[in-house]
Order: sequence, then C-alpha cells, then structure tokens
Amino acid sequence: MVNQETIIALATPNGLGAISVIRISGNNSIKITEKLFKSNKNKLLSNQKSHTVHLGHIIKGNHELDEVLITLFKGPNSYTGEDTIEISCHGSTYIQKEIINLFIDNGIRIANPGEFTLRAFLNGKMDLNQAEAVADLIASENEGSHKLAMQQMKSGFSNDLKKLRAELLHFSSMIELELDFSQEDVEFAERNDFKNLTNKIKSELKILIDSFQSGNVLKNGISVAIAGKPNAGKSSLLNTLLNEDKAIVSDIPGTTRDSIEDSLIINGINFRFIDTAGLRETNDVIESKGIEKTKEKIKKANILLYLFDINDTNINEIKNSLDSFRRDDLSIILVRNKIDLKINNKNLLNDLKKLELIEISATEKKSVLKLKERLFDEVNLLNPYTDVIISNSRHYEALKKALKAIEEVNKGLKENISGDLLSVDIRRSIEFLAEITGEITNDDVLGNIFANFCIGK
Repeated sequence: MVNQETIIALATPNGLGAISVIRISGNNSIKITEKLFKSNKNKLLSNQKSHTVHLGHIIKGNHELDEVLITLFKGPNSYTGEDTIEISCHGSTYIQKEIINLFIDNGIRIANPGEFTLRAFLNGKMDLNQAEAVADLIASENEGSHKLAMQQMKSGFSNDLKKLRAELLHFSSMIELELDFSQEDVEFAERNDFKNLTNKIKSELKILIDSFQSGNVLKNGISVAIAGKPNAGKSSLLNTLLNEDKAIVSDIPGTTRDSIEDSLIINGINFRFIDTAGLRETNDVIESKGIEKTKEKIKKANILLYLFDINDTNINEIKNSLDSFRRDDLSIILVRNKIDLKINNKNLLNDLKKLELIEISATEKKSVLKLKERLFDEVNLLNPYTDVIISNSRHYEALKKALKAIEEVNKGLKENISGDLLSVDIRRSIEFLAEITGEITNDDVLGNIFANFCIGK
C-alpha cells in the first residue's frame, strides 16, 4: 500500500509567521529539490550526508524565490523511512504557496491528511498505536495529555501487547502441531501452563481496560457541571475559578438561562466547567428550556458541583435534588457557598455537615483553592507517568474483544474442548491484539485513523 509518489505539504500552521517549514517525502524528493535549490556553497544534495542542513536559495525560473535552509534526511533513517526534505523558508503566505506550487509543477503532489505518518507506519518506522499517539501529541493541551501521548509514542503499551501476543502465538502453534499429529495422541501444549497464561493475560487485559477511564480524563479532560438553585453563586464560582468574568452575575433569579462552558488546568488535568441555569420551578418558557439543558448537561458530566446558600434551602430540598441526579459514574460534591454571611439556621448546618460538604465563598480566590484540590482528588487516576494507560477508544474496544476471546479460551480449557475449537478462540484473541498495533489491519481502518491528522503530518 506504500505509495511511491513524492508528496509535499506545509508542516507548520497556515498563515503568516516568522518562518514556515515545508516537508517533502518520497523517492524523488532529493532529485527534484536539487533541481530547484541552489546551495551557497554549490553542493549537490545527493552527495551530502543524511541529517545535514544546507543554506541556499529556491530558484524559480531565472530569479531567487527565497533564501532557505534545507534539512536532508536520507531513507530509511527518516521519519517516513523515505528520502525526506524539510525546507525552512520565510513565513510569508505568498512564499509558502509559491514554493509548494513550484514543486507541484515539477511532479510532486500535495500530501493527504496524515500521509507522512501513514508512510512511517507502512514503512515500519512505528506501529499503529505509536502513529495514533503522534496525533494525540499534536492535539495535547495540558501536561496530562502530553505525557500520556509521549508514553504511547515510546511504545510501552505496544511492547506489552506484543509480548502477550507472542506467548499466545507460541501456544497456538503447539496446539496446531497437536492437530497435525492427532492420530499419535501426543500433547505439545501443556494445558496447565496454558491455563496460567490465560489467567495472566486476562488480568493484564482487565488492568488496561480499566485504565481507559483515567486515560480518557487525561486526554479529553473531565466535565464538571455547576448546579444549584438560582442565586446560589454558580456564575460567581465559575468566574473565580477561571479568573475572569465569563458568566453574568446578577441578584435577579434566572439570569443564567443557558449553559456557559470553559476549561481550567488543575495539576495537569483539564477540567471543563459548565455553569448551568438555576434549578427551580418556573413558568418562564425560556428559563424552563435552560433548566432542561441543565439536566442534560448533568447527565453527561463526570462531576457535579451542587452549590447552595444555607439561608435559601432545607435538607430535604438538597437531598431530593442530589437523589434526582445520582448515578454510579457521577461524583457529587456538595458545596455550601456564601460562608461570609450570617447563618439563620445553625441546626441545618449541623445536618448538612453529615453529608460531607465543602464550604466556600465563591468570590474569594483563596476560599476556592480547597475546592480545586478536592476536584483533583475526586479524579481517581492511576499514576499516569509510570503505569500503562490507554486513552484510545479503538484500543479499548479491541481489548474488550480480546478479553472476551481469552475468556472463551479459558472456558474451553476448563471444559477440555478439542484442540481445533480451542485454536479458533486463540486466533481470535491474537487478531484483536494485533489490530491495536497494526500487525493486522485494513485500508478502511487506516483511512479513518489518518483522515483526522493534519495535512503536514
């Protein structure tokens, strides 16, 4: 499937900048660049060593288009595994277009999305898991997602899967060998050893599958809905958390009629806060729609911050509200706001403290610090920098299928089923593991993965 055409694309963002980098890869990349580049020292690129940089000019017709630096990478010691050129030119959009069009006129075509990384995968420079991590690295917006992508690029996850797959392949070959000698009544695959292996693989797959929730948090952030009655201080809290006036604050009940969203990084984790419309009975049609949206947002949230003013509520009202939103995958943090105001009902406060609440003044930055700490603690993460964590939904689905197939193998061993049936389940589990690293794949899967890449990567 490796395309032999030479490709070109802008590797830096579109638009004006100090410099731009244009990437070229393919069998003719050095030959064609040599025609259009004049070195200041009259060097021929084809005679130069790989991983060297050369100053000169791109020549169009009889005039110099731009002074550039050419970085030369000779295959297979390059990102794509092919001869690769990177042109560092001035960041004028006119210069970018002129250079790219010049190379197109000389037989090079524009790269497809992710085609450079696709070629790296097809040429064996990285496996599919690592290739997907490249896209995650580019998209990372916080410390957690960045370190997770770097971990995946170092192939720790892939190496673990390859070891498991190799052990399964060994036993699969032994069982298939038994089938070849079925009339001899011999056993090449020790069944007890194989049972121990399947139990070990089941355990490791479950750990990886369970890590998906943590990986998803690191990669995509965690959704936090701020809810409560009107005037509980939800908008003030959002503004204090974000350190800006994102939401309109007013004493008029029902001011927030639609959800307002923004993100905040806490200890390397991206928290996506949603300020919602106040929860109350109302005849206002627009406000009612806002309250319905609030309920929908809470259904999709990972954490609910339920804010209340102790002088404007009672214990049953709070309990009923929390019970209406409670679900197994939602963490609820009860937050008493306006602690600077006089309390009219101290008995109510004593009752509420039995519910494990946090007390804050939403307009005070120092007061909100302990809430930030609680939010981070609420995210029950594995250690993202030492343990293997998955964050890709494709990997998650393949691991679940592999686990199911291994469980069938384990069941077959207990029931002492025939080797031919056992071999089928082993092969299925091997294939599911191989789908993750790309040892077994198809063009549709590759197309879907690399279509989400930027053009120059």
